[in-house]
Amino acid sequence: MTKWTTANIPDQTDRTAVVTGANTGLGLETAKALAAKGAHVVLAVRNLDKGAAATEWITRAVPDAKLELQRLDLGSLASVREAAEELRTRHDRIDLLINNAGVMYPPKETTADGFELQFGTNHLGHFALTGLLLDHLLAAPGSRVVTVSSIGHRVNAAIHFDDLQWELGYSRVGAYGQSKLANLMFTYELQRRLTGERTTALAAHPGGSDTELLRHLPRVLQRAVPAMRPLFQDAAAGALPTLRAATDPGALGGQYFGPDGPGGLRGYPKVVPSSDQSHDAALQRRLWAVSEELTGVRFAQLEPVVS
Repeated sequence: MTKWTTANIPDQTDRTAVVTGANTGLGLETAKALAAKGAHVVLAVRNLDKGAAATEWITRAVPDAKLELQRLDLGSLASVREAAEELRTRHDRIDLLINNAGVMYPPKETTADGFELQFGTNHLGHFALTGLLLDHLLAAPGSRVVTVSSIGHRVNAAIHFDDLQWELGYSRVGAYGQSKLANLMFTYELQRRLTGERTTALAAHPGGSDTELLRHLPRVLQRAVPAMRPLFQDAAAGALPTLRAATDPGALGGQYFGPDGPGGLRGYPKVVPSSDQSHDAALQRRLWAVSEELTGVRFAQLEPVVS
């Protein structure tokens, strides 16, 4: 199969999918595609007004869409805990958790809990949410956790254990790269710990997608965006790797999907490699331990597997 599209998504009737950041861009297109295939889709969003507008947009395209709004601010562990508890109350099981929301290249900011914004939102918020929903995922045979990473996991990227919050100096690109590398390390370690379970963890990246994430680009790069746009693909195409990771019956735990075109910037989704660093099991385990400590969330159902 070389040209996988939304037409290849199997029927999702009776499946519950939680999509973070589903009010715009990749998340919105992901939610729409899953709803079109019959899934009950929870749009987990920070701004409920924007979420309501997103549900209206999806419903215009998919009149029989089964949609639900959930407030979720990944930059606040209190909000993550509140959202997880509400989801656990309303749903007996969760079949798909799409960890999609994120920020890219903002000026130096911190989350409500004092974490550097990109690391706190892109990685720690999703780490905590996944852990708090884990039992409901394990209750759904064939469930999947799909976390959206980026080509940026290769760019100036490392896990700065000596300064995870970038208090000694800030690089927008470096902090983003750290967060996206963390997304992959989390996925691979989670999959290792899911050995023997009927739940799997996968990752995806959208390539070069023209979405609201570009709004925080440094000014010098903002001026270059118009010239770069022909290299990008739209959000609907950028969502395909996530959708394939979430729904392709042949997808396996631990796989990473991205566009098949030059440089991984655009094209149809396929399994793609990630950096050697992302596969370092010792670093994965160290990041996991630090993430549990910082969030206070422990995946009690899963024992670590030493390979």
